[in-house]
Amino acid sequence: MYTQLKDKKKTLAVVGLGYVGLPIALAFARKFRVIGFDINKDRIAAMQAGQDPSQELGPESFEGTDIQFTADEAILKEASFFVVAVPTDVDPHKVPDLTPLKKASATVGRALSKGDYVVYESTVYPGCTEEDCMPILESESNLKGYKDFKIGYSPERISPGDKSRTVTDILKIVAGCDEESTENIAKIYSSVIKAGVYRASTIKVAEAAKVIENTQRDLNISLVNELAIIFDRMDIDTKEVLAAAGTKWNFQPYSPGLVGGHCIGVDPYYLLHKSKQLGYDPQVILSGRRVNDGMPAFVAKRLVQLLTQKGKNLSGCKVLVMGITFKENVADIRNSKVVDVVRELMDYSINVHIHDPHASPNEVAHAYRLTLQDEISTGYDAVIIAVGHREFLDLDHDYFINIQKENPILLDIKGIYKREEMNSTLTYWRL
Repeated sequence: MYTQLKDKKKTLAVVGLGYVGLPIALAFARKFRVIGFDINKDRIAAMQAGQDPSQELGPESFEGTDIQFTADEAILKEASFFVVAVPTDVDPHKVPDLTPLKKASATVGRALSKGDYVVYESTVYPGCTEEDCMPILESESNLKGYKDFKIGYSPERISPGDKSRTVTDILKIVAGCDEESTENIAKIYSSVIKAGVYRASTIKVAEAAKVIENTQRDLNISLVNELAIIFDRMDIDTKEVLAAAGTKWNFQPYSPGLVGGHCIGVDPYYLLHKSKQLGYDPQVILSGRRVNDGMPAFVAKRLVQLLTQKGKNLSGCKVLVMGITFKENVADIRNSKVVDVVRELMDYSINVHIHDPHASPNEVAHAYRLTLQDEISTGYDAVIIAVGHREFLDLDHDYFINIQKENPILLDIKGIYKREEMNSTLTYWRL
């Protein structure tokens, strides 16, 4: 398979061209002939013009690539090696929503021929690739998995906004359904991943490795979030405590904050779901999720307490929230917990203005029915720095004083400012 791809006698297809799919598709397209498929025709049009709709990659990333962007499913029949990189989310009840993955599997199944490969990169629970996706491939193709076509798994490790570790700089886990497929998949990925590949023993091991990467981070953050809640009641600065504790060589540095996005805030629910199916109700993982999911309400309640202490009428208050993306310096608003803070404040009848230089106003309106402010006004009763965008880092005490009324309040969720630079004329609070 590798030689035929290298010689461009066969074609590789990437299905799903979001934050994960587009970078790997362009990386492959520097070595192989690639079909980039996505059902969103507007995104396809942008990529055909050399633009990344996610604003992660510049025009130079498209140069020197052999790739055909399309929303035409029929063209996928030209491919022999398929990479599926569609999003996996949870529904409002925190149950895994495999709809995009199942639809993508059906699409690929209709294009499959004998001897083809299908490799999944979407984050799933252990067993999903073989137990949920492969039957769909078989049904649509009338072929038999393992025998007529091979499947594999190579979990994505993209970090949106991180320009120092791009897709080719991060070690890639690969696994096939047998030894031969593992070696073929490893060889194909090794040709574009400079950091190399790690061969997992089975697809389930690779799936499990991915889902625990973010579960571990979720639990560590939940610990410092719970500590922040405790220390807030003690009137102790959590950041100062962490700095002091960090002087010990084996102390792990984690910071409190809102845990959103499409990985840390979602992946643990996939492991929880599978575990419960098997009759085990996880305690530690679920506890960590409860703490992190409760942080938006904690932050909103803390601001309400500060506003009330200042003698302000909540229904007459105007609050500015700066940042709505799930992390700094990215345009991605998926599963943003800042939205939960905003809605908590609105439940108190507070007038909330939202400003974010990276987020798309149209996407925010479509996804959350919220309106972004193009310009920051004045007369605010409080300001929340919810995301540490680079545009906010140099704002100082005088700036926050000038855009607020008397008794100004600044909530610095990310802790990006120095407490000593915020004098007594401004009430400064951080996690």
